[in-house]
Order: sequence, then structure tokens, then C-alpha cells
Amino acid sequence: MISPITYDNLRAYSYSNDRQIQGAIRGIVIKFTGMGCDERFDGPLPDGDWFAERNIVYLIPAGNPWAWMNRQQVELADQIIDIIMGKYDLPEDLPIAATGPSMGGHGALTYMVYAKRTPVACVANCPVCDMPFHYTERIDLPSSFYSAYRYEEGTMEEILPRFSPLHLTEEKKMPDAEYTIFHCTKDTLVNKELHSDRLVAAMEKAGYRITYRIVPDKNHCDLPPEEHLALLEACAAKLL
Repeated sequence: MISPITYDNLRAYSYSNDRQIQGAIRGIVIKFTGMGCDERFDGPLPDGDWFAERNIVYLIPAGNPWAWMNRQQVELADQIIDIIMGKYDLPEDLPIAATGPSMGGHGALTYMVYAKRTPVACVANCPVCDMPFHYTERIDLPSSFYSAYRYEEGTMEEILPRFSPLHLTEEKKMPDAEYTIFHCTKDTLVNKELHSDRLVAAMEKAGYRITYRIVPDKNHCDLPPEEHLALLEACAAKLL
């Protein structure tokens, strides 16, 4: 299918703060949303304002709420970045950071491998890291995985490692970049010990540059204000 997305209709497919930016664009942050999020952001957002003040484009693609960074979600993100790059005649080496919570954290990590333009940084909040394990972690997950990967070749057991940050790390497919992981200690939806703890250990063993911020006494993706600011700053750090 020929993509229907243009700059003129971009906001039907993605939030973007680009019209708020007054100076030369210094980078792009692309955020992927958590599972089930189908919001359409057509107005100002505090995080968008924060990035606009720093001349950073902030994008939130409106993808399938069960996307799990499947190939369609990768293509959607690439197309949206293409449009912004073309609109402002931005250089191909403009730095990009990927971020997101939960499924969006998984998406940010997996996008690092499959993106058209490899981001220089990834910042994930309570991310899903082990996809084969997560398939068994909750009763609501198998249907979402089937929705995401229905047209991939192979069995579910064969497909999930291709989109699993932990397995991609162990196979040395994750690119060289700056990685920051946040995870809350009271997370009951994405087990910290079986996801982020294992991913961070594997990335450290493989020699990746990674910062691990453990957030005490908070539930899934529930960052207090100072940690949320730290997340924004980690996204911007490699772009400024």
C-alpha cells in the first residue's frame, strides 16, 4: 500500500510538537505508547512543550494499540520521521532517541534494531524485555501477540525472539547506543526481576552503555516527578 501520510495530515497519524519549535531542530524523540493506548494527541502536551523549548521534535505515532513493534509499527515510525525530516530538510545524521513505557518500552528497545535510522539513545520505562516469557506472564497477552505477529512466518515460539530485546541483546543485534532503563520495584504487570534486571545484566555483560534507574515503592510505569524529569533529560542528552 502507498502510504497516505503527508505532512498536511500528519496529526491524524501522530502527535508532533514541531510547530512549537522556534529555532533550528536539534533532534527527534519518538515515543511509543503502552499496550491498549489508542489516544490521539492533537493538542499541547507538557512533554512536547519541554522538548520544544529545547528545539527537539517530539513524536508519538498513533499505531495499533497491540502493535508490539511489529513490522507495520516500525514502518509507521519510519514514515513519520521521514515526513519531519523532509519537511524541515533535516540532515540524515540528525540524532534520534526512542522512548516509551511498558509495551512502548519494548517498542523503543526493539525499534533500535529495525529502525531505518538507528537512534543514538533508547530510554525505556518498565519495559517488556523477554517476549517468550511475557507471552505466558498474563492471560491478556497471547491475543495481543497474535494480533501483532499474525503475518510473521513461523510459530509463535520462533517469532517472539526476533522481537525480544533480551534475545536480541544475547544475539548481539542491539546497536551501539546510549541505553537508560527505568523500572519500578512494585511493578505487578511487568516483572522487574524477569525483564529489566535480566536485560540490564545481559547488556552489561555484552559491553553496552547502559544506565539502570530502579524506582522504589512505585507501581508499573508510575515515575515520580523527579524520575520523569530524569527520563526526559536522558532522552535529550544525546541530542543537545
